[in-house]
Amino acid sequence: MTLGDATPNVVRRPWVFASVCVMAVSLALLVFGLSQVPVIQLLPWYAGAYFLVGTCIFVPTGKLPPLRQAAAFLMPGALLVVLALMDLGFWAGGWLLGLPAWGLLLSRWTPENPLRAGQLLKFIGLLALGLVIFTFNAIYPFPSFGLFLLPVIPCIRLAYPEYRGRPLQATAEVLLGVVTVVVALAIPTPEGAWSSPRMHAGGAATVGLLIAYWARGIPRRSGRLQVNDGVIV
Repeated sequence: MTLGDATPNVVRRPWVFASVCVMAVSLALLVFGLSQVPVIQLLPWYAGAYFLVGTCIFVPTGKLPPLRQAAAFLMPGALLVVLALMDLGFWAGGWLLGLPAWGLLLSRWTPENPLRAGQLLKFIGLLALGLVIFTFNAIYPFPSFGLFLLPVIPCIRLAYPEYRGRPLQATAEVLLGVVTVVVALAIPTPEGAWSSPRMHAGGAATVGLLIAYWARGIPRRSGRLQVNDGVIV
């Protein structure tokens, strides 16, 4: 059975790659701003980054997230902001590294396909590893070269017919990859800083892509549903 694009059963996927691009440049700007202004002044920018990542994840699916998904998406960031305001570390910024993958997991959370404890533990473990990589990226900047993969990845994906069938997403992701690199290179390095915003953006991009790649490999639905050529049958 073949269903057209207008059929409600067509699977609409979150724009995960776009959310990683938004996260990478946002985190670089936040880290840059942290050395310039108090944490309280960064909250509007943090909220804006959170909103943009959530938009990339939930809007393309064509439906508003249920209340429990929205609460699960927003609550960790809100709680970590409290720690940041108490001067207990900028953990809210570190949470952004896993936010695209977290949103992807939540977008697949249904009564038929609940989040499992094993998935949550793996996510937390990968996020902890990502925080370590992001932290030591300032000393050993090899992960920061992931920044330059951002314009390349969507171009490679254009070789896949399914991806070419979504021209708006393909164009947006190519442009976002280029813009992310340009913005990261354009942010000036604060005087006396150990690392540059480009390194922060590159480390964030590498970590975000790795965690999102893991989350993308988790099945979309329960075993009672099968996906064939992007259509539920």
